[in-house]
Amino acid sequence: MSGISGQHLGFGVVSGYTGPDPDRLVADAVHAEALGFDSFSLSDHLHGDHPTWEPWTALTWVAAATERITLATDVLGLPYRSPAVLAKAAETFDRLSGGRLVLGLGSGGYEAEFSAFGLATRTPGQQVAALGEAVRVLKGLWTGAPFTLSGEHFRILEGRITPPPAHRIPVWLGTYGPRALTLTGALADGWIPSLQRMEFDRARQMLGAVRAAAEAAGRDPLEITCACNVQVHFDERATPTSRLVAGGSEAVAEQLAAVVSAGFTFPQVFGLGRAEDRERFAAEVVPLVRRELSLG
Repeated sequence: MSGISGQHLGFGVVSGYTGPDPDRLVADAVHAEALGFDSFSLSDHLHGDHPTWEPWTALTWVAAATERITLATDVLGLPYRSPAVLAKAAETFDRLSGGRLVLGLGSGGYEAEFSAFGLATRTPGQQVAALGEAVRVLKGLWTGAPFTLSGEHFRILEGRITPPPAHRIPVWLGTYGPRALTLTGALADGWIPSLQRMEFDRARQMLGAVRAAAEAAGRDPLEITCACNVQVHFDERATPTSRLVAGGSEAVAEQLAAVVSAGFTFPQVFGLGRAEDRERFAAEVVPLVRRELSLG
């Protein structure tokens, strides 16, 4: 069962779109697990001219080949799936994987993808409202009791999931705007922004907003896992930026230690598509980060 909660320090691998090759997908996940990574995740971009995976199907394939590693969606686009159906799919996946699911969910920032499939496109305000309703649907149905919600975007009438989840399923939200950050602090188990999309000072301000919203909602802010997607590039000649962690192992570790020290305790790393890069990260970077933070 996944032990990722609260301020758990861990490191994840975000799979790249190197395929679709099912053998490569499984080999990458098995390798990440053997190296001690805490999670393996897939993104959710179904429309386009580049090869991608449908993450539920692909992660089920991965779950059957692994034993320990947490499997995460990073993040699902809400318009692609009914929240009620997603609640049941998540319960089934989590049960089959032995409690190894982290459900990452976002309102969907790529409207062209959804309109191409004839799915709901929403204004920014509607996106936040729909995301909040979706989280309530998920958690309401996961109780196993009949659940009703009459919302602006979703309606559930005495909906019930049997059996309810055998394990707690963490819901992490990929959110950015002020209203969405408030929603995250009030309802979510984790927050997972992509640091590549913003200046780091802005990311720290947003983290503060999530924690303030949690406290205002009567929650302990430290119970929320503040993860992040981060791009890593091993190249001693590269110049790191606020949006790119780059350099040799020591430089990468120093930059990641600063990310963790700022409160982002669960970096999920893009850029480890090659086996040698995963091995270098696990053998050199992770111990250096832990040493920098005096965590042994």
